[in-house]
Amino acid sequence: MKISVAIDGPAGAGKSTIAKLVAKKFDLMYINTGAMYRAVALKSKENGLKADNVTEICKLIETMKMRFEKDDLVLNDENIQSKITMPEISSIVSAYASIPEVRKMLVKLQREMSKEFNVIMDGRDIGTVVLKDSSFKFFLTATPEERATRRYKELRERNIECSYDTILKDIIERDYKDSHREVDPLRKADDAIEVDTTGLNIEEVTDKIIGLINLKINN
Repeated sequence: MKISVAIDGPAGAGKSTIAKLVAKKFDLMYINTGAMYRAVALKSKENGLKADNVTEICKLIETMKMRFEKDDLVLNDENIQSKITMPEISSIVSAYASIPEVRKMLVKLQREMSKEFNVIMDGRDIGTVVLKDSSFKFFLTATPEERATRRYKELRERNIECSYDTILKDIIERDYKDSHREVDPLRKADDAIEVDTTGLNIEEVTDKIIGLINLKINN
């Protein structure tokens, strides 16, 4: 049975962590679509390309060879996972991810991956755009405060100086941008199962999703 699992939700809802665990359970290829957009933001920043310079950004994407190794994003043979999760990239990624031409290029690549492999993808438009025909769709969410707390702990564990209040403000702003952008806004697919992760640990959420997938597979 061909399996493609779509996990959507706002920043900090636990999508990536849970998707990785579900991938291991069902032997799926994990594709972090958000990381791909972060890579575009990172390389655009390094090349001095602002989000309004669409033509040059698209040319830049054509030179970007992306693949995933052990859940990390490798770009042009360089593991850039630590770079793309820095706060300065988190604060600008929405501007690049909202560019229609950028989304078209990356969605094409993501769909090609799903046709070749059994995959699990997480992002903001997987169930509504990239894998809209998937039988396994989930929408993870949590309160902004809960998500800010998780992000703050993650950064502090990496010894990165940060402010909880700033992180919370950034999350609220990003939620607004992601849900109000003209192209492929963040929203729950009509046939997706919503899972509120507030107050739940990773194991509890993962077990719930694994149970729901098994239920569909066995029916």
